[in-house]
Amino acid sequence: MTDAKNWKPATRLVHGGTTRSSFGETSEAIFLTQGYVYDSSEAAEARFLGENPGYIYSRYANPTVGMFEQRMCDLEGAEAARGTASGMAAVNSAIMACVKAGDHVIAPKALFGSCRYIIEKLLPRYGVESTLIDGTDIEQWKAAVRPNTTVAFLESPTNPTLEVIDIPAVADIIHQAGGRLIVDNVFATAIWQSPLALGADVVIYSATKHIDGQGRCLGGIVLSDEKWILEEFHDPFKHTGPAMSPFNAWVLLKGLETLSLRVERQTSNAGKIAEYLADHSAVSRLIYPGRDDHPQADIVKKQMQGGSTMLAFDLAGGKEAAFKFSNALDIVSLSNNLGDAKSLITHPATTTHQSVAEDARIELGITDKTLRLSVGLEDPEDLLIDVSRALESLKG
Repeated sequence: MTDAKNWKPATRLVHGGTTRSSFGETSEAIFLTQGYVYDSSEAAEARFLGENPGYIYSRYANPTVGMFEQRMCDLEGAEAARGTASGMAAVNSAIMACVKAGDHVIAPKALFGSCRYIIEKLLPRYGVESTLIDGTDIEQWKAAVRPNTTVAFLESPTNPTLEVIDIPAVADIIHQAGGRLIVDNVFATAIWQSPLALGADVVIYSATKHIDGQGRCLGGIVLSDEKWILEEFHDPFKHTGPAMSPFNAWVLLKGLETLSLRVERQTSNAGKIAEYLADHSAVSRLIYPGRDDHPQADIVKKQMQGGSTMLAFDLAGGKEAAFKFSNALDIVSLSNNLGDAKSLITHPATTTHQSVAEDARIELGITDKTLRLSVGLEDPEDLLIDVSRALESLKG
């Protein structure tokens, strides 16, 4: 097979990492096996010593998972990767591989609820200090750095208010401190943003979202340079066991084949809905990275190649209006998931960010009137009619 480095992204998403068995199958094979056998005791010894390449145990590595990892590397421009059981397994294992007791981590206050739990509550239990800042303020990143800072972690765009953080600027700050930048790129996707090219050291995805994108399975992935993956990440990963299921890896490989098509269509649909909502009297605030009125529009243009499949907006009538609007939707479903072929809406204050203290939510702009809409693949006219009818219900 030709060198995948010369392929365009859409081709990499279909063919990257493909390894065929002796049967010459068209679709990737699913190797649903826990372990592997050896020709001899001497061969087993050599395999465990690393002298003989091959598989040992599917908690360490698996052929189907390996194909998914390689295809993601081809897409992302990474040297190595490890698939995980979920997006949060990816976040937790990546951060934990970078820290020890006495270290310090910096992250924005605007994080997914589970990510914020790890930074704010879990790490301090193990002697790792953390500082939460306004991630859009570069001066706060600079001020937060300490001699023991080893990691900066961020989402961009953020969940759910779609703030966009200047990745190259943060990378420069943390690298000057001798630390490593970890970027959760799930909202942007690898189609619209390439964090490694922008200076990040590690990129994380919840593959549950756009990569599967069809509501079927959980998954995550950690991508970086080969040295860090092999020398720093692999042993903690191997021994703690957040491994991806081979079956899920196969489902995700199928999802990757259509990722660019889905993300491009979903982004187009999201832009049309954002344009409609921006002028509606019931909407008191709209945030969409594809618009010039986005608070960080200049950064969006600098580091993203497209808008987003996601948008956030506030309804003037507060929680009552938010609930009434959501309940009135017919095509759009109520769900805390995102990046799906089906359009999904959630009320972050009572779902994904319910565990975040109320004052902290308000500081982040996550109020009772805030809704997060993940736009799917439906016909945009049908979606606009659905949203329009739900808004009309607020007048009754």
